[in-house]
Amino acid sequence: MSKVWFITGAGRGMGVDIAKAALAAGNKVVATGRNIDKVGQALGEAQDLLVVKLDVTKPVDAEAAVKAAVDRFGSIDVLVNNAASFYAGYFEELTPEQMELQISTSLIGPMNVTRAVLPVMRKQRSGQIISISSTAGLVGFEFGTAYAASKFGLEGWMQSLQAEVEPFGIDTIIVNPGFFRTELLTEESTNYAERPIEDYDERRAQQMQFWKGQNGQQSGDPAKLAQALITISNQEKPPRRFIAGADAVGTAEQVIAALQQQVDAFRDLSTSLAFDEVKATGNKG
Repeated sequence: MSKVWFITGAGRGMGVDIAKAALAAGNKVVATGRNIDKVGQALGEAQDLLVVKLDVTKPVDAEAAVKAAVDRFGSIDVLVNNAASFYAGYFEELTPEQMELQISTSLIGPMNVTRAVLPVMRKQRSGQIISISSTAGLVGFEFGTAYAASKFGLEGWMQSLQAEVEPFGIDTIIVNPGFFRTELLTEESTNYAERPIEDYDERRAQQMQFWKGQNGQQSGDPAKLAQALITISNQEKPPRRFIAGADAVGTAEQVIAALQQQVDAFRDLSTSLAFDEVKATGNKG
């Protein structure tokens, strides 16, 4: 059955692949981006395609884009929070403004769009909210404080939102991709810390070499991930989380094992912290 997909960041990278896969599967697509010319060039023209301007950091843009989508197609069945940026660098070297920009795009942005879409889905009593997180939403990593902070925030928000919207027939799905050959690591998408500190010089040089070297060499195929999202969306009961890519599966398994080890290491101490009601009552006497 045809659905209406609303996709943010559809002008390049993974958003283009998701939009193409949704169209190929017979769905209607609202493809959004800050530059509608770029979105149009990436996707071409199609009867079931609507291209709309949307800067996710602007609530007014989100509200206007949702209205345009409903005016054209009558509903929104699947929201894909895909738009993102990457501010890489050591925490001390990142400016407060860079931290704010990261969180504004990768956390507040999806909140703005979801807030605009939810009234439509509540009225329908149906819908799916797919938010593209990262393995950086499962585990923090050196040089990734800003990005991980935004993705951990995204995941906490999505998990809590699920409990709030489930009674309305709305599902939330967190996607944790590993390294996929998208445009996230291009100069257009990746920004580096702006205030160098000498103590970090050697490690920064190594990190910069690694991240710039990863661009175009990632093992994951974004077109296959896009197709996987179509498959997941069509499930009668979609998963709350989808770990995407063999490397992401490996990371998730390491996180699970580490958490279990940390629980076990101090289990006796952790479970000895209950309030002693008998002692408390005796003290009062």
